[in-house]
Amino acid sequence: MSTKEKTSEKTLEEADLAHENEIILYNDDVNTFGHVIKTLIRVCNHTAEQAEQCSLIVHYKGKCIVKSGSYSNLKPKCTMLLEAGLSAEII
Repeated sequence: MSTKEKTSEKTLEEADLAHENEIILYNDDVNTFGHVIKTLIRVCNHTAEQAEQCSLIVHYKGKCIVKSGSYSNLKPKCTMLLEAGLSAEII
């Protein structure tokens, strides 16, 4: 790897760490509270109380930030939420 490639890779890693991203979970008419809560506990490492609060916020407000962090850390979590049938995106 050349010096230029190493510098570019390091810059991308620093940018990823410096920029906080968020997973937004959206309301739908398909998933039960129980499924959403269990999924948030499993995927986002929420406590039962956090997961329940997020599910209520999503239900009443239409969306909720469920996890913050670097894009590279959030990407697999968002994928798992989507695979579980939830509606989510990283912003």
